[in-house]
Amino acid sequence: MNTIDIGISDVARKKIAEQLGALLADSYTLYLQTHNFHWNVTGPMFPQLHQMFEVHYTELAVAVDEIAERIRSLGEPAPGTYKAFATLSRINEVDSIPTADEMVKLLTSGHEQVVKTCREALVIAQDADDESSAALISDRMRVHEKTAWMLRSVQG
Repeated sequence: MNTIDIGISDVARKKIAEQLGALLADSYTLYLQTHNFHWNVTGPMFPQLHQMFEVHYTELAVAVDEIAERIRSLGEPAPGTYKAFATLSRINEVDSIPTADEMVKLLTSGHEQVVKTCREALVIAQDADDESSAALISDRMRVHEKTAWMLRSVQG
């Protein structure tokens, strides 16, 4: 690949890309979990949760592409395997089909974890004056904070 000269050092680009890789892994894991819950939710809140989860996983599907493309624009490979995501993600997979209430709690926790991952990545991007990554991370943080609030509101 040609030399990348965008005003960010090679070391800083690698460090930012690593943080974005963790964000990508958390986001993809949350996407899979949300899609799984969309398919498998049952109970009195089925119509509302089924629809809500679809909105969430659709948004996450777009987000993972944006995050991966930012990593690539920094000149680094984006993680893209289940193995890599399992290693990098801080969101635990669920082996069983939880109740609808438990799904909401798990997804709330997942979105809150993504916010924490964003906060860590944001500091690294800001320290390197990488406004493009910082803007992406900040936008992702805002989406996940709002989604966590909405999910907490469903819990009552």
